Amino acid sequence: METHLTDITRVIQLSVAPAFLLVAMGTLINILAARLARIVDRRRVVQERLCTLSGEDMAEQQERAQLIRRGNLIYFAILFAVLGALLICLVVAAAFLGALLSIELAQVVAGLFVLTMVSMVVAWSLFLWEVYLAVWAGTHNRR
Repeated sequence: METHLTDITRVIQLSVAPAFLLVAMGTLINILAARLARIVDRRRVVQERLCTLSGEDMAEQQERAQLIRRGNLIYFAILFAVLGALLICLVVAAAFLGALLSIELAQVVAGLFVLTMVSMVVAWSLFLWEVYLAVWAGTHNRR
C-alpha cells in the first residue's frame, strides 16, 4: 500500500507541468474563440452590405472571401488546440493508471506528450497565419 501511495504522490508531482500546459491551452482556446467571434461578426456585416448593394462590389466580395479563409484557419487552430488539451488529459490519466495498476506506460505517456506538442505547434502556427492574413488585409485593403 505504501508503494502505491508513493507512486501516486510522484505522479501528482509530475502532473503539475501538464496541468500548467492545460491552462495555457485553455487560454489559447479562449483567444482563438474571441478572434473567431470577431471574424463571424465582421462577415455578417460584409454579407449584409453585399445583399444591399445593387451591383457587385469586388472589394466586398474579396473581404468576405478573406474572412471565410481566416475563419477556417481559426476553426482549425481551435480544433488542434482542443485536441492538444485532450491529449494532455490523456497524458495525466495514463500516468495515474500506470502508477495505480503498476503497468509500464512510459512510452505511451511520452508518445501522447509528443502528439500534444505537435498539436500545439499546429494550433499556434495556424493562429500566426491568421494574424498574418489579418495584418496583410489591414494594410492592403484600404479604401
